[in-house]
This record gives sequence, structure tokens and C-alpha cells, in this order.
Amino acid sequence: MYQITPEDRQYVDEFRKTPVGRHSPGLQRILNLFRGEPMAGKYVLVCTKPHREWMLGQFTGVRGEKIRMTNQSFTSLDEAEWYVFKQRWKRHTGEDLPD
Repeated sequence: MYQITPEDRQYVDEFRKTPVGRHSPGLQRILNLFRGEPMAGKYVLVCTKPHREWMLGQFTGVRGEKIRMTNQSFTSLDEAEWYVFKQRWKRHTGEDLPD
């Protein structure tokens, strides 16, 4: 399985600028790692108001169980995606990314 290296830090700005859409192969490799995590505790964005509001949830890892919703909400999909990216980056590297 791929592990993030210090050289991968260059892809953080790319994601920040374009969280949704086509990505370079290097960034896509990181996203594949993040998105391939085990389901238990994995973050998910739930659209609560179409095109206006997203809430952060986490999968339980048990098929059929409801997503555990948090109190974190977003009015921008890009900001929501950035938040999840930062959480996953921290989990894999131990490094906090700035807002």
C-alpha cells in the first residue's frame, strides 16, 4: 500500500485549489489512499440542503448502520472537501495543515 512521503506535500496546494475535478497522478495517488481507508471511522460528507449545505459524518464500519453525524456543517462543498482532506492528511502523516 502506498504511504505518503515528504515529497507529497507538494500536492496539498493542488488539492486546496481544485478539490473536485481532475487531479495530477501524484495527487490522485494520495486521494486513492485516503478514499481506500477502512470504513470504520471514515469521514463522509452528507448533503443536507442541495447545493447549499453539507454535514460531516463518519461511517461506523458496520453494513446497514446509519452514519454517525457530527455537528460540523459547511456552506461550501470546496471547504467541506478541504476539511476532510486535512483530517485524512493528519491521520496519515501526523501533520496539521493550515486553513
